[in-house]
Amino acid sequence: MPLLTHDETAAASMARATANGGPAQGRVDPGAQTATTARSGGVALSERPPALGPATRGAPPGAPRSAPSKRPSSPWKLVRRGVLILLAVFVLAPFLAFVVGWMMFKVPTADDVALSQVATFTFADDLNVPLATVRPDNENRVKVTLDQVPQHVKDAVLAAEDRTFFTNPGFDITGIARAVYNQLTGGVGGGSTITQQYVKVSTDEDDVSLLRKYKEVVLAVKISREQTKEQILENYLNTIFWGRQAYGLQAASKAYFDKDVKDLTPSEGAMLAGLIQAPSNWDPAKSLEDAQRRWTFVADQMAEANFLTPAARAQAVFPDNWLREAPAVGGLPEDDRYHIYDLAVAELTDQGITQEQIDRDGLTVTTTVSAARQKQAVDAIKEKMEGQPGNLRSSLVSIDPKTGAILAYYGGSNGLGTDYAQGLRPAGSTFKPFVFSAALQGGAGVGLGSTFDGTSGQKFKGLDRPINNSGESSDCGKECNVKTAMTQSVNTVFYKMGLDVGPQKVIDAAHQAGIPPDLATDPRGGISLGDQEVHPVDMAAAYATFAADGQRRKPYIVSKVVAADGRVLFTRDPPEPDAAVPAQVARNVTESMLDVPARSKVTLAGGRVAAAKTGTVQGEGDSNKDAWIVGYTPSIVTAVWVGSDKSDALVDKKGQQIFGGSLPGPIWKAYMDDALAGTSEESFSKLVPMGKALGAANGSDGDRSTSRQTPPPTQRDSDDRDQDRPGRDDANQDNGNGNGNDNPADTDPPQGNGGNGDGNGGNGNDAGNGGNGNDDGNGGNDAGNGNDDGNGGDEDGNGGSPPSEGGRFVPPGLPAPRDPVR
Repeated sequence: MPLLTHDETAAASMARATANGGPAQGRVDPGAQTATTARSGGVALSERPPALGPATRGAPPGAPRSAPSKRPSSPWKLVRRGVLILLAVFVLAPFLAFVVGWMMFKVPTADDVALSQVATFTFADDLNVPLATVRPDNENRVKVTLDQVPQHVKDAVLAAEDRTFFTNPGFDITGIARAVYNQLTGGVGGGSTITQQYVKVSTDEDDVSLLRKYKEVVLAVKISREQTKEQILENYLNTIFWGRQAYGLQAASKAYFDKDVKDLTPSEGAMLAGLIQAPSNWDPAKSLEDAQRRWTFVADQMAEANFLTPAARAQAVFPDNWLREAPAVGGLPEDDRYHIYDLAVAELTDQGITQEQIDRDGLTVTTTVSAARQKQAVDAIKEKMEGQPGNLRSSLVSIDPKTGAILAYYGGSNGLGTDYAQGLRPAGSTFKPFVFSAALQGGAGVGLGSTFDGTSGQKFKGLDRPINNSGESSDCGKECNVKTAMTQSVNTVFYKMGLDVGPQKVIDAAHQAGIPPDLATDPRGGISLGDQEVHPVDMAAAYATFAADGQRRKPYIVSKVVAADGRVLFTRDPPEPDAAVPAQVARNVTESMLDVPARSKVTLAGGRVAAAKTGTVQGEGDSNKDAWIVGYTPSIVTAVWVGSDKSDALVDKKGQQIFGGSLPGPIWKAYMDDALAGTSEESFSKLVPMGKALGAANGSDGDRSTSRQTPPPTQRDSDDRDQDRPGRDDANQDNGNGNGNDNPADTDPPQGNGGNGDGNGGNGNDAGNGGNGNDDGNGGNDAGNGNDDGNGGDEDGNGGSPPSEGGRFVPPGLPAPRDPVR
């Protein structure tokens, strides 16, 4: 029996087999579910031909069969399949995309989202007037912490931008759908949450694309898992742009209302919140109507969200105190203050505070510079330099010797030009106190009363020309004591003193006081006359050591640094002093300089005690190229330098040569008088003389000249043309009645009755031939009525012969010193 097809009965199968001419070769169990193979000649079920389709059933035997056809699918099956595909597209695909994005996109770190902020450098005594303002990339931003923002201002921002901020996962699905629709239809706008807006700004990606939206959503969720909502809101408020060059809420509050964010009212906060989406267009100064419309929207949203009570909303009005123009936010100054800022930045670097921190952390840097002292310094220089030749340059540095704090710093009026307070210049005779300090420590018994050959024109071994003083009139005589030599700045005395103690010891004494160890390092004889270069700020610091009785303090200009978030990055207590110079040595050095201000006619107001030293450096020929004065009281040390960029001949507005006492001196006096006005008068410590004291062969002359200074009487020539040049007029005095009685030991200091002291003290000099009176003689008293000022000029030689001068450094047979200025 033939095999059954799925649609045949056994009988039909037999009939078909017979019709096909084939005898039945087998038998089928009618109850069997599958056919068995024929006992002979049959085929297996798997080998049978395909079942006949409907088109071939009932066809005559031998008729050709048509190809089989598929059964039509059910419509519901197609629908079900389409739904599954759509579910995969709308559910599985976004899920997979989110997973991929989660693995690909990195959450910005704190460094990545660091925001540039305004850094403010302030004066020590006026925090409200910035000394300098640093705005990186011209952005005006000052960060505030969230607790500094009033709740009503936070509510206004949430009402305007994202009312569900504290409950949403970082994105709004409705807003995203709206954004996608707008993108596909060519529209604009979207539905970014505050978190998404923060991501956009922090990643600096602002392109209009679905890819950016996709990345925003992923990062918004990631950031929401890693940061609290409060952190995100704080970062957002400090990040976004509010118009008027203001980045962050604090800068915006200043730009629109000139107040700190903590002082904003609800109405003012609502106005600022309304500007966020289009600050450049909705600024009330540009479009008051738009600003008011947005304010109304925000206020209504606040009421709807229950941030405002109905009564408060009814009473709220648009603020009318907004600024028509943003106040100036300052910047880097271009005048003398820039040099203060530049020096402060260098000091911050030394303390490990980088420029990046200055740019990013919104630092407030408090300097030690007093606004009042700085103005006094600038005024003194402007007053004395007015009308002077245009090639002249000047600098002034003032330091508190008790702390090392820089009180005033003037490096020039052009802040973007050379800082002359950092210029390298030969020190001239202002180096002589270091020579005396070395001698006092040299163990040879040198003291204020020690005498040296003070005659001019002396020859020293190894020099091809003699060392001169200030001409014949500055000749201090064969027995010139150290104090007189310092007052008159007798070159020959200090050159010999330096050779005696050794040039290296002079260098060591300078470094000991505070001259940097990489400067003034060549141990040659000229070091005693200041032939090597120093900075004005170095000289102020070194003299401060003498003023503080040997306590050396490194000068500094930054006292405190605070970041915008309140972190104190640096605070400086007054540094512990280094007992660098023995106190007795320092005090004796100070004593040696007490008569210099009077001699140079720069005695401080009221005769206030001060020690000082002037100095002048000779250039080519007979011209001078650098002029100095460095002087101090117990509370303030000030160094003043005058020179030029190219070491030109220094000539004042009258055509006369400039010396340390003739232009730097008056600048120093003007500043010191102003700076000390109203302060209590201080005296230096009690003098304990070293070595041979003044007025005695062996012993002490006490602590003379430690209080108020009484300048010796000075006379001027009848020719008033010389009155602006201290000393020169004194060189031409009428001779006094110098026949005083010798009275060497009756008083301390011994007095002489010689002469009236009008003039040269009886043709004498400071050592006192006029009147044969005493050690300081001059036919008068110790200060020298004979007189100390009348011997042919001051330390800078204004009263001597023009070719040379006491105290003016003239390199003896040596190459001219370098004159770099930086």
